[in-house]
Amino acid sequence: MKTNEVNIRDPYVLLHEDKYYLYGTRSATCWGEADGFDCYVSENLEDWEGPTEIFHRPEGFFADREYWAPECIFYAGAFYLITTFGGENRKKGIYVLRSECPTGPFELYSERLTPEDWVCIDGTVYLEGDTPILFFSHSFEDTPDGDMCMIPLSKDLKRANGEAVVLFSAGEAEWAKPVPFAKAEFGMDGDVYFTDGPCVNKLEDGRLYMTWSSWGDCGYAVGVAVSESGLAKGPWKQMNPPIFPVNGGHGMVFRDKGGTLRFTLHFPNDKYMERPMFARLVLESGGLRLEK
Repeated sequence: MKTNEVNIRDPYVLLHEDKYYLYGTRSATCWGEADGFDCYVSENLEDWEGPTEIFHRPEGFFADREYWAPECIFYAGAFYLITTFGGENRKKGIYVLRSECPTGPFELYSERLTPEDWVCIDGTVYLEGDTPILFFSHSFEDTPDGDMCMIPLSKDLKRANGEAVVLFSAGEAEWAKPVPFAKAEFGMDGDVYFTDGPCVNKLEDGRLYMTWSSWGDCGYAVGVAVSESGLAKGPWKQMNPPIFPVNGGHGMVFRDKGGTLRFTLHFPNDKYMERPMFARLVLESGGLRLEK
């Protein structure tokens, strides 16, 4: 199938042994009960084989919804899927699944990595030296300002290895706006911001860049935060304007086979219509820019 036939949110690309592996949230089950994750495989980012189901909810599994934003990394000789799980009577949190193959099957591997009493989504793992760091969103249900957080993990990725630290809130970004439907959809009064979709990379200038999503002037959008120290703890500075401002988001950065910096996100951000979209990402003048 072609890229515009792949119906997922939150696309994530792993390049491994000259093949691209694409993961994401199933659009059809994003907002209700869910039971699995899929993978698509390509040689060129245009033609995809799949979907191949890489995880299916076992009988009696604790999570039955919010199967969100799976990210696959190759680490210590195996493949690890960092993902969100939730349930009707369970707060959303981040977990890790493991497989010997990028197309699965994956099995639950870790304990809950985020605090038990927090609502957390969209985990991504970044290696700072030999220490894995989990970046994630502490969701607006708990923190209406929309906090982006980090927590160190054990080297085997099985558990958190420290306390969660707040890095910034969505309201600190000039481009981020309160969601206009907070009262109607969530029953929340006042300004409500959200953060999601963090992706963290150290680039050639030695700084650490995080792409992340929130609500902007024209709907779902992607912005950039920069840690000029090059360290996960920051401090983090928000760039303005957003790099993708209109009705699309939850992106990630990767390098293609030629070493070119690329960005993928889902667009449009309309229920059941989402598709992955790819663009070249350019580092210039201390910031990032998407080429159309």
